[in-house]
Amino acid sequence: MPFISQIQRQSDYRLFPSSTPIVIDNGASYFRIGWAGETEPRVIFRNIVQRPRHKATGETVTIVGDHDPTLLKYFDCTRSGPRSAFDSNVVFQFEIMEYILDFGFDRLGANGSQIDHPILITECVCNPFQSRSKMAELLFETYGVPSIAYGVDAAFSYKYNQQHGVCDKDGLAICPGFTTTHVIPFIDGEPMYQGSCRTNIGGYHITDYMKQLLSLKYPHHMARFSWEKVEDLKMEHCYIAPDYVSEARLFQKGTKEAEDKTRLWQLPWVPPPTEEPPSEEEIARKAAIKEKQGQRLREMAEAKRSSRINELENESHGLEFLLQQLEQVEEHDIPSFLSATGYVSKQEVESALLKVRQSLLKAKGEPKAEQAELEEKTDPAGGERFPLLNIPDNMLTPEQVKEKKRQLFLKTTSEGRQRAKQKRYEEELERERRNQQDEQKRLENPELYLEQLHAKYKDLSEKVEQRKRLKTNGGHTNGNSFSGSVGRGERLNAAQRERMRLLTTAAFDRGKGEDTFGARDEDWQLYKLMSKDNDDDDEAPDEHEAELARLTSRLQEVDPTFVPKTDTTNPQSVEAPRFRPLTQEDFQIFFGVERFRCPEILFNPNWIGIDQAGLDEMAGVSIRRLPTKGQELEERLTSSVFLTGGSSLFPGMSERLEAGIRMIRPCGSPIRIVKALDPILDAWRGASAYAAAAHFPTQTFTKEDYYEKGEDCVRRYQFRYYTL
Repeated sequence: MPFISQIQRQSDYRLFPSSTPIVIDNGASYFRIGWAGETEPRVIFRNIVQRPRHKATGETVTIVGDHDPTLLKYFDCTRSGPRSAFDSNVVFQFEIMEYILDFGFDRLGANGSQIDHPILITECVCNPFQSRSKMAELLFETYGVPSIAYGVDAAFSYKYNQQHGVCDKDGLAICPGFTTTHVIPFIDGEPMYQGSCRTNIGGYHITDYMKQLLSLKYPHHMARFSWEKVEDLKMEHCYIAPDYVSEARLFQKGTKEAEDKTRLWQLPWVPPPTEEPPSEEEIARKAAIKEKQGQRLREMAEAKRSSRINELENESHGLEFLLQQLEQVEEHDIPSFLSATGYVSKQEVESALLKVRQSLLKAKGEPKAEQAELEEKTDPAGGERFPLLNIPDNMLTPEQVKEKKRQLFLKTTSEGRQRAKQKRYEEELERERRNQQDEQKRLENPELYLEQLHAKYKDLSEKVEQRKRLKTNGGHTNGNSFSGSVGRGERLNAAQRERMRLLTTAAFDRGKGEDTFGARDEDWQLYKLMSKDNDDDDEAPDEHEAELARLTSRLQEVDPTFVPKTDTTNPQSVEAPRFRPLTQEDFQIFFGVERFRCPEILFNPNWIGIDQAGLDEMAGVSIRRLPTKGQELEERLTSSVFLTGGSSLFPGMSERLEAGIRMIRPCGSPIRIVKALDPILDAWRGASAYAAAAHFPTQTFTKEDYYEKGEDCVRRYQFRYYTL
């Protein structure tokens, strides 16, 4: 399997003799490997493995440690996320651990699968026997290492800083790590694991909590909050508040001090391009293009109109020639003569000719008066078109009776069309007359005219809204001032009751005798009565709405400041909210309360659902668990409280921990909090110094012991921390 990483491979592996131990700080967050006696590890990378597939070839690739985002675009990472070999700081996925060790040894410079150097590897406090045994099996049988030694990372860091005079022989080592936090008491320089204490809280939980808070606060930028970015923001901006409640009140009140403590993260933002007004040359060029396009469209329309006129003229000439031929044909020979033309009578040919002439006048753009005169000829309402209407039914054959009913229907439809046309003409004349009167009133007194127009508009709009509410909710109010939930079906007036009676009568009359409906003009009025509620309450608002529309249009012409009311009863008429363009402020992330709220879970794990003790309480629990107790011993332990681990780097950690321990200790007890020289690398440096000492070979168990005694030697193994 190919490995991908940014870490450069070492080339001096063969320069170190086989007696030089390899030191591994196997942390849950980072893997550090190097040579004993050196002050810095040779290789450091994230202790994670990812196995995506290549998008083109489908080959599975193993990515160990830090990954390059520009490289991952060629792989499908949807089904394979980063995986760790740890669970609560205990190694349990040894398949992943094998990938980690392969990569670490390869970057260190090892060419083959055989590792001929002793190994010193760190582990957590009170590491389970099964995890230690599996690690020994992996190192001995897979890599063939000659000997192994196990040590606790926090103990190595404590002894390294004790050598440099940072802490005393007696003290408490508090190690807030990546996934867990440990407290180990030291007496005479030796760790007392009987009094150790552990809490499943660490830097991982702080980062995860911060990621959740930022995602809830800025849901539109959730994709920006990647794990690596939130981890960097945590280490750069977070701090431990001396008093959480007082600190939270500062931000709640919005004081100047809270503003100074707020940090800003500006996301990448590109301002939208500003549109400059077009120049005169550009305006002239667009106008010329528009005019050219318009001229082309006009030419196309004129060509189409000319073609249409030619077609109508040819059709008109053909019909005129046909009528001339019909004048020379006998009456009884006309149907046979017209059989090939598609017409059945001379009247039908004349009607078709009149319609063609009407279409020709419209195509040529003749005055409307001539078109109306021709329409009257085309659609006459006299008895010539309907000859059977005046003849009694007993004098007609059954076919003629059917034809008479058809003619009656055509006549009624024609008359209705003429009446509607006449009504539209009268309404147009009335509208022009009103406009002339309004214009005359406006010229006489513009201010009074505008005031009266606004008052009339307000009155009509209230009437229209009131009627719409009645249509929606009904006329009842259920005893309240607000409209009730009574529907329109319960608001029946006299006209509506008459409509229901007509519908019921028509339903019961079906099938009783001969169906003579439609023989009289009065029968067709029933359709109008049954089609809608023909009452004054429903007809009047139609006129009101038309008048309101006219007033709205008039006010928009004479009053530039007029804004028409929106129709609140119709949700479709309400204008949709307009979204403002995004600005630079929309891409700003503010860190206020989150800066101290997230690390606070180290002291209050129950905030994220972990019902365990915090850092300050763990110190008291560890002291109480010691087999030998005494006031003097407890004072010596609290006089040298040592902080190490990545999560101890938060500003204010020492002050807050001192205040918390002072709350659980007697008054006047000496409390001193010290921090490691380098809380992250001191564990590896301490292990490197121990591995370089002359007595280190006595602290290991060899491959021969493992094969001879089996796992029993691993069970009885105990590392002793000698003073350097």
